[in-house]
Amino acid sequence: MTPTLFQALLGASFYSLAPAVRALHDVRGRARYAGRATIARGRNPLGRLCAAVAGLPKAREDVPTTVDFDARPDGETWQRNFGGQRMRSRLRRDGRLLVERLGPVRFRFALHAQDGDLWWRVNGVKLLGVLPLPASLFDGVYCREGEHEGRYTFEVEAALPLCGRLIRYEGWLEPAESA
Repeated sequence: MTPTLFQALLGASFYSLAPAVRALHDVRGRARYAGRATIARGRNPLGRLCAAVAGLPKAREDVPTTVDFDARPDGETWQRNFGGQRMRSRLRRDGRLLVERLGPVRFRFALHAQDGDLWWRVNGVKLLGVLPLPASLFDGVYCREGEHEGRYTFEVEAALPLCGRLIRYEGWLEPAESA
């Protein structure tokens, strides 16, 4: 069987992830996960502009959340829905890095497993697919996936120099009906 995107990227360390994290990244074809999230946005006007351009959801507390996955051998599409606010991204592999296209920005992430959690750290960024931006500007951008009480959990933070926090969202998901 062909490995999933995250199995291919992580190799043997995929199997050190918490069971709920492994299950989510073992999806093939279409699947839906549902849960709750809390979203915080920064107050800096420049940060708010960057968040709007990237199509990031507005601040909300304990909002119903779904993620529809379409996992194919050449990559995955994630359609997030935070209480009616949608955020779509496309993920693919580039060597040992995960590439995520979110609006006009293409991120390259190095992934690593630690204590059952999966960490995403920015390795490179391109704006509009052609303009490279220094990865050091994105030191405040990360994702941590984990497990709590048998549920998949997530925590995403995006902060930039001069802009401050763009967004922070965290919550949990569990398998739901098929998409």
